[in-house]
Amino acid sequence: MPRVLVTGAGRGIGLELARQYAADGWDVIATVRDPDRAEALAAAGAQIERLDMRDFGAVAAFPERLGDAPLDLFIANAGMSKAPSIRSREDAEAWQDVHCVNAVAPTLLAEALLSRVESAGGRMAAISSRMGSIDDSSGGHVAYRASKAALNAAWRALALGWRDRPVTLVLLHPGWVQTDMGGPQAPLGAQQSVSGMRRVIAGLSRSESGAFLDYKGEPIPW
Repeated sequence: MPRVLVTGAGRGIGLELARQYAADGWDVIATVRDPDRAEALAAAGAQIERLDMRDFGAVAAFPERLGDAPLDLFIANAGMSKAPSIRSREDAEAWQDVHCVNAVAPTLLAEALLSRVESAGGRMAAISSRMGSIDDSSGGHVAYRASKAALNAAWRALALGWRDRPVTLVLLHPGWVQTDMGGPQAPLGAQQSVSGMRRVIAGLSRSESGAFLDYKGEPIPW
């Protein structure tokens, strides 16, 4: 049975990822900050683990909970959005939180999980955003945008550094999705977005490691 780890799986895209992989017979390990509020995730049949991505010690030590079994897929989904503009000390401190959760923690966890994913000849996917592209012209959301640009740069660097190792990395834009973060006005449902990203992940070739793609598999400019 293939095994997948999904972070930030309590709701939205993460929850839908857990549901779809579990329904297809995968062994799903799903992290949340508060397992007591993860009823929907438990109903999906996932193994629920507590993990706060702001706690770097817990992030670095997390692979110890997985044992020595190979990990076929790691999806870095956990994310947050705060400080749409940076005009105060409080905004700047919020920006630090966003950067830690969206860029630093998923990169730390990817490094920590490398040996387990490598032993499976597996894959890693980080849920990024088109807003992390310098080419994007929508503006605003300074902290979120900067954090996703940092995530893109970090995971691109990982992919280049691991080019001779049997691990394939990808950065994925899920589209504008109807979640708590995306809002009800978003044109895309979580089921459609996740189904698309799963097809992209399943179809990746080694030559695409380090690519920045949308949920349909189309390249996005850096």
